[in-house]
Amino acid sequence: MSTPRTVDRAFETALYDTADDALDTAASLLAADPAADAELARRGREFVATAWRRGWQPADLVRIVRRELDDVHVRLVAALILAQAPDDRARGPRWAAQLDDLPGGDGAAPPRTDRFSHATAVLELYRLLLRLPGLEPLEAGEGPRGGRGNRPESRALARIRALLAKAEATGYPEEAEALSAKAQELMARHSVDEALLAAQAHGHASSPDTPGACRIGVEPPYEQAKAVLLDAVADANHCGAVWNEPFGFSTVVGFEADLEAVELLYTSLLVQAEAAMTKAEAGQRAGGRKRTKTFRQSFLAAYAHRAGTRLRAAAQAATRAATEAATEAATTGASGPADADLLPVLASREAAVTDRMERMFPQTTTTRLRGAADAAGWTEGTR
Repeated sequence: MSTPRTVDRAFETALYDTADDALDTAASLLAADPAADAELARRGREFVATAWRRGWQPADLVRIVRRELDDVHVRLVAALILAQAPDDRARGPRWAAQLDDLPGGDGAAPPRTDRFSHATAVLELYRLLLRLPGLEPLEAGEGPRGGRGNRPESRALARIRALLAKAEATGYPEEAEALSAKAQELMARHSVDEALLAAQAHGHASSPDTPGACRIGVEPPYEQAKAVLLDAVADANHCGAVWNEPFGFSTVVGFEADLEAVELLYTSLLVQAEAAMTKAEAGQRAGGRKRTKTFRQSFLAAYAHRAGTRLRAAAQAATRAATEAATEAATTGASGPADADLLPVLASREAAVTDRMERMFPQTTTTRLRGAADAAGWTEGTR
């Protein structure tokens, strides 16, 4: 029997039939033919390449495999992605960063067990890859790090990172809030600066560079409240977010500087929220309460709602100050054309983001927040 035929028979038996005995039969075929290993790996690289054509990215594949299967499958798919990468086209810095972040990216091979168990895990992974649907392509812009090329991180982003790190480290909620608000203010100023630079580069306020998009994981538990928090952060930073609940991510659409700000701030606020929630929950337990799940869901929902309000206020104040400064400079003749055209630039960029959102997601639905019924959790989260 030829090696390709062994793999063909195994696939016919296992990939298109979900019965457990079909999987065992196919794994036995592969385990009995060591010469089939190379062909089996080649087919896996083909599955990965097909996923890319369907709009998936490395982080997306790892995320869905982690959600649906086990750690051994995560390491298997990471190895396949790395093995396929040399044959792939150049896809930009963000894609490269995702490759660098893959589990087992140190080059170590996934741990091997007996041949039957290994073949079973491979077939389980391929079953999942075979059934992946298409996703909205992100090629029009890769999101954070996608449009920067090899340009070093700006001084503004370095300051923002430092402020958020301090916010995560402090044990005082008021200090964390003040530091996060200051980070949001800097993000808004940075967004205005990037908008003006882009308008200058393109020579006309109504012709901005193209908005990009990125996917940010929204991991369990309490995914709905976390998706609300991400949406609030996106809205405060001139972006839009669409949550894909089955696949555990939100797609964020916006201009590159704003996308990077959203990813930074969401990650930091999530760390801050979970630390504050753990502390508040400990106080509730000390008082004899045990409704942990409902308390946490309500805490995070309230935190997201309140954080969105504060972030929008900070962003609007910073943008308003920048607009007033640009207007005053234009009136006194101390500015260039880009400063005088700030309002049209911002309006044009907002329209461009809305247009990209509508083209990527012509049909969306809204959902009601569930499980936020614990009054103590809501009060603590708001505080």
